[in-house]
Amino acid sequence: MTNSAADNQQAIAEIERGTEEILKLGDLTTRLSEDRPLRVKVGFDPTAPDLHLGHTVILNKMRQFQQMGHTVIFLIGDFTGMIGDPTGKNVTRKPLTREQVDANAQTYKDQVFKILDPETTEVRFNSEWTTPLGAEGLVRLSAQYTVARMLERDDFENRYKSGQPIAIHEFLYPLVQGYDSVALQADVEMGGTDQKFNLLVGRHLQQQAGQKPQVIITLPLLEGLDGVQKMSKSLDNYVGIDEPAAEQFGKIMSISDELMWRYFELLSFRPLTEIQGLRQAMADGHNPRDIKFELAGEIVARFHSQAVADAARAEFIARFQGGAMPEDIPEKTLDTDGEGIGVVTALSRCGLTASNSEGFRMIQQGGVKIDGEKISDRSLVLSAGFSGVLQVGKRKFCRVNVS
Repeated sequence: MTNSAADNQQAIAEIERGTEEILKLGDLTTRLSEDRPLRVKVGFDPTAPDLHLGHTVILNKMRQFQQMGHTVIFLIGDFTGMIGDPTGKNVTRKPLTREQVDANAQTYKDQVFKILDPETTEVRFNSEWTTPLGAEGLVRLSAQYTVARMLERDDFENRYKSGQPIAIHEFLYPLVQGYDSVALQADVEMGGTDQKFNLLVGRHLQQQAGQKPQVIITLPLLEGLDGVQKMSKSLDNYVGIDEPAAEQFGKIMSISDELMWRYFELLSFRPLTEIQGLRQAMADGHNPRDIKFELAGEIVARFHSQAVADAARAEFIARFQGGAMPEDIPEKTLDTDGEGIGVVTALSRCGLTASNSEGFRMIQQGGVKIDGEKISDRSLVLSAGFSGVLQVGKRKFCRVNVS
């Protein structure tokens, strides 16, 4: 699949879009000129199997390589998952059991083909080559890297200087990840910016094995809905790719106008010229809400369908601009001793707030409604026999029956 210089230049421009760094760009240009598909490796440790939009930044880039005719390797780190990735951690991470790894890996496989083309995807498990290494092989692998080099990693260095423990097995993680590149003969490895050290270990071990060192591509970490922390399920600032369409649409519409452009850059498949046109339209006074509609619609259509995305948009407009409530509101019956239940307690027991203090704060801020009417009395009691819809913010609803 020899490409012309112009084809390669165009491919490089597409690959560079949304990336943080390419090491080394010249090597990538050379390999794109070779008469064969490249092997593009990305590793996933099955520790949090519910994929969200943050994961799709790199999955979209993998799909882009596939569309150029290359093979991508979706590597499930079932062996490294039992070590626990120490990246960014200030404490030793608890390893997963084999049962947890297997269950999470299957969930990953069920989701990734919503983005990747199964025909040009190799799904591999790194236990294929790491388990046969055995104790002798791990000792020989460890001899190819020094403790001094390991301590150059920021998280290891910081923990060492502050006297926090570093378990010996944590040093094995970047070594095994690097050995994956040797076993797979990877031409390219991609990862988040927090993975750069591990990717460089792969280059080093490939050189030691007499292979051409892989090209490294790092991609930025997508901020979550709060626009501050990286997208994470544990921080509840995520948009899951398996979530209902209305939930996805509403969450994307909740992001700030500034963050919207970050999402366009990293998540949208639109040409950059088109995105720049949308930016100019907003600068000229176009309502940013309408531009956000375009972003939300594109993403929901990707994981559902265009018809479902159109329906989610119509529901959003009806709910938040016309005051309508969703049709699928969860229902909960709250038992009392006959004296009724405080509204703040009801909010917490329905899962609409995380605590009573959050409930008090949301009422004070005007963020709580009963049957569409805003309430301000924090001491309000819902009497036995009450039935109505509690709402917190724009997206949280619960139909409550007090018995």
